[in-house]
Amino acid sequence: MEAKAVLRQVRISPRKMRIIANLVRGRRVDDAMAMLKSTPKRSGEVIRKLLLSAVANAEHKGQTDVDSLIVRGCSIDNGPIIKRWMARAMGRANRIQRRTSNVTVIVGQAE
Repeated sequence: MEAKAVLRQVRISPRKMRIIANLVRGRRVDDAMAMLKSTPKRSGEVIRKLLLSAVANAEHKGQTDVDSLIVRGCSIDNGPIIKRWMARAMGRANRIQRRTSNVTVIVGQAE
């Protein structure tokens, strides 16, 4: 039985989020939590909170052993791009793209 948690439109680019997501994918939940807590990246805190939510969802579903959960999947998808303009020399403007991420964490029992 699996449980998941989804967070949409996080104001961190997907490329930066995937670095941390690759660290925790396939690990036990307690190992992943310890790793995320000691990570200096801002995306580590976001994924850690989402992992806590996925574990709470698994507990609410009635899974018997929450301690034996592993991170089945952690996918980072592109969210909507926020477009801004920056003034440049001689009356010109450059477009700034602020990328967002959609994060999905899936936890399940170890087989």
